[in-house]
Amino acid sequence: MQKQKRATSEFIPQFKRAFLLPKYWGVWAGVGVMLLLAYVPVKIRNPMLNKLGQFAGRFIGSAKRRARINLYYCFPEMSEQQREKIIEQMLITAIHSTMLMVEQSVRSPEFLRKRIRWHGDEILDEIRASGRNVIFMVPHGWSVDIPAMMMADRGQPMAAMFHHQKNELIDWMWNTVRRRFGGRMHARQNGIKPFISSVRQGYWGYYLPDQDHGAEHSEFVDFFATYKATLPAVGRLMKVCNAAIVPLFPVYRADEGMLDIYINPEMDDIADADNHTIARRMNEEVEKLVRPNPEQYVWVLKFLKTRKDGDTEPYKRKDLWPENKK
Repeated sequence: MQKQKRATSEFIPQFKRAFLLPKYWGVWAGVGVMLLLAYVPVKIRNPMLNKLGQFAGRFIGSAKRRARINLYYCFPEMSEQQREKIIEQMLITAIHSTMLMVEQSVRSPEFLRKRIRWHGDEILDEIRASGRNVIFMVPHGWSVDIPAMMMADRGQPMAAMFHHQKNELIDWMWNTVRRRFGGRMHARQNGIKPFISSVRQGYWGYYLPDQDHGAEHSEFVDFFATYKATLPAVGRLMKVCNAAIVPLFPVYRADEGMLDIYINPEMDDIADADNHTIARRMNEEVEKLVRPNPEQYVWVLKFLKTRKDGDTEPYKRKDLWPENKK
């Protein structure tokens, strides 16, 4: 009974003998190459990864189409050439961020700490001194996992919710790396209560605000130059967890091989706000963090799927980048 209770509240990845079957050999081979690259100096490795990111863009037509549509809606003032440049840089960032996770799995904590620059640490010191809990509101950046892992490395217990990967072996690998320095992982299918419980116990929470959860509990509010169905969850989380809501965003500088982690002042103006105001404030903070470095954001997500009555879902518009356009 105790084992079942633990399983529903905290996810602990388990290795399966089936992962040794031939259907997974390609994954093992790819990971083996990346593990070797994790020890190659960034000045040698990163130019190669840049080329790989450019090459990979030729084979992800549907994902690239989603990115084009998202950027078209969010930045209509940009030229198509400007938006294509963001997508190219985004794909390169995705490759670099994957390699960062590989480094997290095998390189020493001392090495990893030297690759991080913190901006806004004093904000966390003030909150910690006040005795409140912390929930980071973190937009979907490609390096989104790294800040939580490095805070756990510094001794701060962390808790986060996650979605499982389709490939079971990759899911086991990814979540095993996430837990290398400690912390708790809560699967989204188990609901938000286990996450709330962890934050109440003193774990600093990690909340991603920009997913599309449908219209029922969301508010339609501005998001860049368009609008988005936004779940105003941080208002409730702030109250039930006695937590400060702190925006955070990681930015990887490939030319330096450094990860900048930006921590913005807490959202202390939403305690008594209505849901519509909270949702808009959430999106405002996402915009502040993403706009200076748009290539760091995961533009391939379907975060504009839910629309107001009468509006066509952007990804179903046949007039925008037909599927066969690469």
